[in-house]
Amino acid sequence: MSNKLTKFSQYQRVGVFVDVQNMFYSAKRISNAKLDFNRLMEKAVRGRQLIRAICYVVENPEIDQTGFVEMLKQNGYEIKSKALRMRADGSSKADWDMGMAIDAVSLAQKLDIIVIVSGDGDFVDLVYHLKSLGVSVEAISFLPSTNEDLIKAVDLHVPVEDDLLLKPRKRTWIPKKSSKSS
Repeated sequence: MSNKLTKFSQYQRVGVFVDVQNMFYSAKRISNAKLDFNRLMEKAVRGRQLIRAICYVVENPEIDQTGFVEMLKQNGYEIKSKALRMRADGSSKADWDMGMAIDAVSLAQKLDIIVIVSGDGDFVDLVYHLKSLGVSVEAISFLPSTNEDLIKAVDLHVPVEDDLLLKPRKRTWIPKKSSKSS
């Protein structure tokens, strides 16, 4: 439950499970930024032995995510995606909570540490189950959007700070030159 990065062994086997939608919208809403997935991987693994890193992506037919997905692959992530489903009432539904949980439990016997990259409180029961299997569980998330029970449940919570963010460049306003001739 400490917020300090604890000692670890380079031989510890790590699995990283990223709730992309949760992190994307948290980054945008809280910091007006994007998550740096390369640095995220470094922070999650921290020199230990990476076994699997999976990003769970929701496909929105109105948004071309090809470049984003390619960037994730280039940074060492496996991609699992599902389509956004529209309900009859006009609302939409797509989350990966159950898929992430099944993957984490399925891989637990091959891992020493599971890193959940999400602040979603729906993962609290998963954390307790994984810990009962002998796996250490860490979470990386934005503190303002992280469920308090999740922070209490994990062995280590690492808050997302500026070192994991890609902030938009501030544009410098340059006045246009007048086209008047003298």
